[in-house]
Amino acid sequence: MREPAEKSAGRKGAPRAPIPGFVRKICLFAAFPAMLVLSSCAPVEPGTAPGDPAPAPGASSSPLSPPSTATPSDRAAPDAPKARPVPDAVVPDLPPSKAPARGTLHMVSAANPLAAAAGRDILRRGGSAVDAAIAVQMILTLVEPQSSGIGGGGFLVAHTAASGDIVTYDGRETAPAAAHPYMFLDGKGKPRQYREATVGGLAVGVPGLLRMLEMAHKAHGRLPWSDLFKPAIEMSEKGFAVSERLHAMAERDRRLKTFAPTRDYFFTKDGKPKPVGTRIVNKPLADTLRRIAENGAKAFYTGAIAKSVVAAVNKASVNPGRLKLSDLTAYKAVKRDPVCLAYRVYFVCGMGPPSSGGITLLQILGILQNFDLPNMAPASSNAVHLIAEATRLAYADRNTFIADPEFIPVPAAGLLDPGYLASRAKEIRFDRTIAKPLPGMPGVSTGRTLLQEPAPYGTSTSHISVIDKDGNAVALTSSLQNPFGSRLMVRGFLLNSELTDFSFAPNKDRAPLPNRPEAGKRPLSSMAPTIVFDGSGKAQMVIGSPGGSRIIGYVAKAMIAALDWKMDIQAAVSLPNFTNRLRGTEIERNTALVSIASALEDLGHKVRQRRMTSGLHGILRTKDGLTGGADPRRDGVALGD
Repeated sequence: MREPAEKSAGRKGAPRAPIPGFVRKICLFAAFPAMLVLSSCAPVEPGTAPGDPAPAPGASSSPLSPPSTATPSDRAAPDAPKARPVPDAVVPDLPPSKAPARGTLHMVSAANPLAAAAGRDILRRGGSAVDAAIAVQMILTLVEPQSSGIGGGGFLVAHTAASGDIVTYDGRETAPAAAHPYMFLDGKGKPRQYREATVGGLAVGVPGLLRMLEMAHKAHGRLPWSDLFKPAIEMSEKGFAVSERLHAMAERDRRLKTFAPTRDYFFTKDGKPKPVGTRIVNKPLADTLRRIAENGAKAFYTGAIAKSVVAAVNKASVNPGRLKLSDLTAYKAVKRDPVCLAYRVYFVCGMGPPSSGGITLLQILGILQNFDLPNMAPASSNAVHLIAEATRLAYADRNTFIADPEFIPVPAAGLLDPGYLASRAKEIRFDRTIAKPLPGMPGVSTGRTLLQEPAPYGTSTSHISVIDKDGNAVALTSSLQNPFGSRLMVRGFLLNSELTDFSFAPNKDRAPLPNRPEAGKRPLSSMAPTIVFDGSGKAQMVIGSPGGSRIIGYVAKAMIAALDWKMDIQAAVSLPNFTNRLRGTEIERNTALVSIASALEDLGHKVRQRRMTSGLHGILRTKDGLTGGADPRRDGVALGD
């Protein structure tokens, strides 16, 4: 169905409200380069809670006529064609979603029912949001081994309600000391095939998850560290039932039989994936977790476990690596300040570099803030067009400017400057796509080389969202990178393949690429754990997803659905996926979005229908309490009290 163009297009200018106290407090630190709160200390005012019935739009959301005579970009051709009429929007017939989980005390949303239940039990015992997230993650190491675990890394965003503090923790894997820019080239100097490079020791980065969780627990934990491992230890010894998704992933993976320990764990003696419902006992993992529970993260990075990891990596029969014990003992998680931006009446905070997720997500929102999305029909062709165009512009910047900040100066302040984002918004037209989005000039010279397109395969990730009884919030995204990581299993857990998130080609046009491999460097990530605040400083929304380089688009979609279109959290995560990573506009196949494909093509989009298996897990605060949503595309659930 189509809706009139004048109701589906327009730019807006929202009135400003007084700066709330918690935002004013953050802005006091804006002078420090590390604190990237780039909203120009923009005021935020309380609004109707997402998920509640939407009121009549106010002055800030009245639609304007399409800006056919808008000021063109500095890069626009002087003889650009005249604007065409803005087409009517095609509105998809979206199916209903199930009701969200509800609670008044606390809520956890995670990728597996057993893991979510363990997290809720920790919350019931008085544990903090960080405590619950750790317990959930240990269970996921066992029951969702294809996606995350202690052999990988992650990023964590934490909010302390009492103080208003927002901090992030970087547990991203690092390249070993022996890494170098040419490590993923073949004998002819050409980049190796991605799928082949992920298998074996060469792709394994130094795992960072446990160091990060320990650091966060020391700052935010309530229950003893050892208590948080007990559910996973007990379940490892008693066994768990193979889920449909785990079975399907093992059946689909052609390289999972490469190494004997992994083959013996996931397959029967006749070489078939263990059937759904088969009980798997993992006593080696129970032993590993018990050592870590009793002795802290150092038990993983030194001693017997560390030696086993090094041996597995270096003695791999395929793509052996060059990891040393000193690489593990030297690993440090990093506490970083968040990147934040005001979006309409909300304040959004996420993870900064080496993840591109936070900055790129905030860029998308900052660009879209100049348009009247709240008055557009959810997932209509014109709304998807605007979101896709904003995403293209953000990805052009992402692929040029963002990498490990210890190696590459990232112009985060310029990338998130509201004036810069407003200028980028002027490049978007309602009647056609941008021919070729180019990186902008965010306060620095653009003498950088555009990265090769981000690899689409690293989808083996998991996300956990938690809010505890005191209002503390955690968004934790963790990953092994490829499904089942490197396929190397040691002491009951899988090792990551995160080094394949580096650019395989070290140079382009004779210039070094920002994300090239280097010793001690953290590869660029798209993980986007995010917390949204209302005007009073309360955590309004916690959200994140797996999905490789599509993560940013998945999270943006869910946030816009909840914040702008007032969908409940379950409907927001269930909404069909769409994004654009500079390789065509992708829409989720076999969904209602297929009906808008022709309208998008009329605007110049190269539409590609794809399987887009997000794993969005979110929590949304409404006037009635907490609501939780779990992505129906995976096994997760949200549980609250």
